[in-house]
Amino acid sequence: MQLFSRLMPHEGRFFDLFGQHAALVARGGGALADLLQSYEDEASRTRRIEEIGELEHAADRVTRETVALLHKTFVTPFDRDDIHRLISRMDDILDLIQDAAESLMLYDIRRLPAEAAHLADLVRICCERVQKAVSLMSSMKNAPAILMVCQEIDGLESDADRVMRGAISRLFREEDDTRQVIKLQAVYELLEAATDRCQDVADVIEGVVLENG
Repeated sequence: MQLFSRLMPHEGRFFDLFGQHAALVARGGGALADLLQSYEDEASRTRRIEEIGELEHAADRVTRETVALLHKTFVTPFDRDDIHRLISRMDDILDLIQDAAESLMLYDIRRLPAEAAHLADLVRICCERVQKAVSLMSSMKNAPAILMVCQEIDGLESDADRVMRGAISRLFREEDDTRQVIKLQAVYELLEAATDRCQDVADVIEGVVLENG
């Protein structure tokens, strides 16, 4: 079984960058969950939205550094396209987290149903699982554990999809304010889309493991 770690002395920098980005993703997921848990606290809300923006900008810098390294590296630890897909899909997660957070302010949403916090918590857990899977990638000895984490992300994404559908159904049944319906539906969809992007990352990682096992 080939080990990615054989290449680590030469191109271990890729795994360092993956780890840096994944840590930012996990922090972004945590900040989003905290934001929605304490949403009525205006000072906390503003602070969390600013924090998420800073994390997204930091992740963009790591993405640019990874792409630059890819362009100037002859030997890469695995397929070049997969490296680009992995870092890009991780960046998509934080983009959606930022979009969800900023939409709350943009739409001037003052109250949130419990389902929003539930979805945000599923985003947080998905992001933590992404970080865990990425942290294991430096060695194919970890292949079984990586695949197990990817399966967990798949299950969490399915959970988020069910929560979103239920939340939208209840919204249309119980909310009389059409503008509120439109606003909250958009927020729900952004939150669920963040779990979709986590699933995309899991798919890339799973493919890398199966191709290099």
